Amino acid sequence: MPLYKTITPNSETEVKIWHIEESYDEFMAEVELKPESLERVLGMKSVLHQRGFLSVRCLLKAFGYADTDLYYDDFGKPHLKDEKYISITHSFFFSAVIVSNSPVGIDIEKQREKIRVIAHKFIDYECDYLDPKAPDYVNKLTVIWCVKESLYKLFATPGLSFKAHCLVIPFMLEDKKTTAWIDYNRTKHKYQIQFLEFEGFTCAFTVP
Repeated sequence: MPLYKTITPNSETEVKIWHIEESYDEFMAEVELKPESLERVLGMKSVLHQRGFLSVRCLLKAFGYADTDLYYDDFGKPHLKDEKYISITHSFFFSAVIVSNSPVGIDIEKQREKIRVIAHKFIDYECDYLDPKAPDYVNKLTVIWCVKESLYKLFATPGLSFKAHCLVIPFMLEDKKTTAWIDYNRTKHKYQIQFLEFEGFTCAFTVP
């Protein structure tokens, strides 16, 4: 069971990252799924998505939860029956779960050059400090995307825009942290963010 990394940002929050190496059959032998989860995974056309879904159930198990402890609201946001807060993500061969006593969000993304093409769709304020010619431009764009995705998952409000409502203040990659804001409906919300890079991937999560 390749639990890749465990991070404890504070006494009330824990992050676990999984390196997806198991086959679909190995995962299915390892986890116990409730009927609706089994139906969902069997309906997935991509084996990669199936393995991502099942790896998250292994992460739940690592936290001491069963699949039956997890449910989703009408907006697709995950919740735990013990009322702790949870956020879930997976990308290619990595997945991650964050559990906390306070609202949280997490995202993992693969670092890819094609993010340059869609940058205009999710950055605005950040253009003031980003340099498209810098060697770390793709890495920083990926961090910003992950930060905004984690905020979107935390806020879970229809109509929230990455570009119009979320902003990330300047940061250095080596700092592994930054501050971000949601400015929505005439109200500003400030969040502390931690991020890390590993094996060509970026993960960012909010820190209560």
